[in-house]
Amino acid sequence: MLLYDTERQAVVPFSPGPVVTMYTCGITPYDSAHLGHAATYLAYDLLQRHLRDRGYRTQCVRNITDVDDDILRKARTVGVHYLDLAAEEIANFQEQMAALGLLHAASEPRATSAIPDILGYIGTLLERGNAYRAGGGVYFDVTTSPRFGALSHLSEAEMLVLAAERGGNPEDPNKRHPLDFVLWQPSLPDEPSWPSRWGAGRPGWHIECSALALRELGTTIDLHGGGADLIFPHHECEAAQSEAATGQPFVRHWMHAGMVRLDGEKMSKSLGNLVFVGDLLKEHEPAAVRLAVYGQHYRSDWSYTPELLARAEERLRAWRAAGDGEGAVAEVRARLDDDLDTPGALAAIDDAAGSGEGVSDAAALLGVALD
Repeated sequence: MLLYDTERQAVVPFSPGPVVTMYTCGITPYDSAHLGHAATYLAYDLLQRHLRDRGYRTQCVRNITDVDDDILRKARTVGVHYLDLAAEEIANFQEQMAALGLLHAASEPRATSAIPDILGYIGTLLERGNAYRAGGGVYFDVTTSPRFGALSHLSEAEMLVLAAERGGNPEDPNKRHPLDFVLWQPSLPDEPSWPSRWGAGRPGWHIECSALALRELGTTIDLHGGGADLIFPHHECEAAQSEAATGQPFVRHWMHAGMVRLDGEKMSKSLGNLVFVGDLLKEHEPAAVRLAVYGQHYRSDWSYTPELLARAEERLRAWRAAGDGEGAVAEVRARLDDDLDTPGALAAIDDAAGSGEGVSDAAALLGVALD
């Protein structure tokens, strides 16, 4: 099986052990899930299905970031407790992902469950000289990480631009280097707070995922990923602090999904240009949404249009009309072996159905039930 690796910037053989450990960054539950979320999680769902079809077992952890700047800001705006906001959005997300037919995650740990682990890793980083205290908080010192930037392949100037755009606050006067990042920060009066040796406060975003991944899956993970917008700073920082804390490689293979756009802009909560999964499921059956997503290659950026759903529904009708059978099974497996080539897989099923072959088994490899 071949799969693109973000760090190596190449399609390379993916040959894990019999149990494949996977960590994918989950939601920050402060708003409804949109199509960009669904596309990312459907990519990892397909990877799991294909690995299982090839005889592997998979252990996929998908975290929930239930404490960070975004959820606290939203809770403050709407006047609810941040955990009440999280509970409502988590329930909606799980219901919608179940409707789309996603395999169950091995676990969905919440960031707030890992405070003791986070404190332990921060202590280790301070003891090893990879972190420092300043302004009532604790920061990771990127100059102590010789591989910082190896995942994203960005110049320092490019990293500074993205850090400013994505909450990294390079202008923070407490930082020794503008790319240093927060491990622990003082809480505002209306924010949750936990005691620590460095003062009461709350964790930074990046350390939450490191602590959860290392706790749930061990020192080195077979595959880690999420949307491509997480490569920097989130995954770059995760890798740096994890490897500094353990002294071992953090991830063997990095996989990232492309961005979904609407009207030329990346679909995001901050821009408000969203197509919500819940709205799509009111008008279209889940199998059609899945096929619309799989019509694009997982690591390509693509733009949503209503025509994609119309085409997916036509495709679904044609496959159902072809009936049960094993048509295109070998071709679909071959296409998925080639960096999860879903457009090629769909085309192979289309050809088989058009030739009168039943394609239910091939569709099932994509998580699509035709009955």
